Amino acid sequence: MNMRDIIQKSGDLPGALIRLVQSNRMGEPVGIYSICSSNRFVLEAGMQQAAADAALLSIESTSNQVNQFGGYSGMKPADFARFVRTVALNMGFPAERILLGGDHLGPHVWQDEPAGSAMSKACELVRSCVEAGYVKIHLDASMRCADDPGDVRSPLAEERITARAA
Repeated sequence: MNMRDIIQKSGDLPGALIRLVQSNRMGEPVGIYSICSSNRFVLEAGMQQAAADAALLSIESTSNQVNQFGGYSGMKPADFARFVRTVALNMGFPAERILLGGDHLGPHVWQDEPAGSAMSKACELVRSCVEAGYVKIHLDASMRCADDPGDVRSPLAEERITARAA
């Protein structure tokens, strides 16, 4: 089954993703393009390639790029979602083939703060991403915060990472 068939038979993005994974596991050479950028030219290039291959396109933002305070791109999650849809409209790329995602969402941006404050901001970021229509959420709570005990050069205990991600 090729990508065009997967998309047409599914009728929705979650269904298309499930069919894509099933087809891939059955040995079909299918996949999804995935880019993590807020640069219009990068988004356009990804859309051009995905259009040429009739493929799905995952477009993700990191907590540095896009967050509830604007990130380095100056965009909040809802702004980023709107921006991606606008680029897609201008490119003639079907918005229903775009999977918005958040990459490495967690306390990274706020790791110089105490864990309580950093994790509160990380939770708000995830909430903002979901409300903006992001469907792929990659949680990453593996980084140290300002008040974490132990050697700053050693990784956090897996139990602490897991508890924060939960």
